[in-house]
Amino acid sequence: MAKKVLIISTSLRGGSNSDILARECERGAKEAGHEVEYISLKGKEIKYCIGCLACQTKGNCVLKDDVAEIMAKVKDAEVIVYATPVYYYEMAGQMKTLLDRLNPLFPSEYAFRDIYMIATAAEDEESVFEKAYSGLRGWVDCFEKAELKGIVTGGGIAGPNDASNHKDTMQKAYELGMGL
Repeated sequence: MAKKVLIISTSLRGGSNSDILARECERGAKEAGHEVEYISLKGKEIKYCIGCLACQTKGNCVLKDDVAEIMAKVKDAEVIVYATPVYYYEMAGQMKTLLDRLNPLFPSEYAFRDIYMIATAAEDEESVFEKAYSGLRGWVDCFEKAELKGIVTGGGIAGPNDASNHKDTMQKAYELGMGL
């Protein structure tokens, strides 16, 4: 059954490895027949949450930037795949900032159910990804109808455009897309 899939690439670097894997996931999802939309945070204006909580009563954020458009797409997607580089054993700051700004979705009738992560890091131990995945789990746990379903990790991937040289990781990202 075709699903509405949203892939959000959170890296701001040119030649981003997590972006390369996100694109491979997108290819797999499209080949599987899903309706896929891809968003990159590169070039987007995303302000920091100011903690006013007006969104909980108004249903939208008081800050004016690119988040409102992204949030509408997140709300309507059935499946969301977040792709991030891992910096200092955690998700990229722009991903965390986006997650914070998605707070207006909490009381809404959101469609998303399945959440996935794609993450790359220069280090090659699986433990490198634990805190980033746990951080996303914290966000997902706030949405009782959603579930964090899995992660594709790309360890030992450092320099720009290096992900393409890691065929096994590229295959895992593709298979993630096919299996959504």
